[in-house]
Amino acid sequence: MPAPGGPYSGSRVTWPGRSQQVWSYKEDRRRFHVPRPAQFHEYFAADLSAEQAAFMARSQVPNFADNFKAVITTAAWKSKPSWMLVAAKDRTINSDIERWYATRANSHKVEVSGASHAVYVSRPKEVAALIEDAASHAR
Repeated sequence: MPAPGGPYSGSRVTWPGRSQQVWSYKEDRRRFHVPRPAQFHEYFAADLSAEQAAFMARSQVPNFADNFKAVITTAAWKSKPSWMLVAAKDRTINSDIERWYATRANSHKVEVSGASHAVYVSRPKEVAALIEDAASHAR
């Protein structure tokens, strides 16, 4: 949850700790980020089977590198309620950053112990419950 005026990915660069963003993707000649399959399981989907993580690595859609540099102009969390799921064993986005974002935005926070960045696959019930809770509070 970046703040207005800052880049989408700025906190990952400056926050110390477990964030391993440099491992996860390499930039191809077209300036798209593509996953590094050899490290995908360890850093992105450690709580899934090696087979499932390998499939996910092969099926990732490349993301244009400049997308991570986009400057945020308006932060919805400043004027609307927000919900945040913290994947406690996330090695792609530092879970301390996720907790800090949730606190700063006064989010309704759910922490999923042992969950990787691929929490939506490994722990779908917890993710669905968070989404349902947020939807039940929509105006």
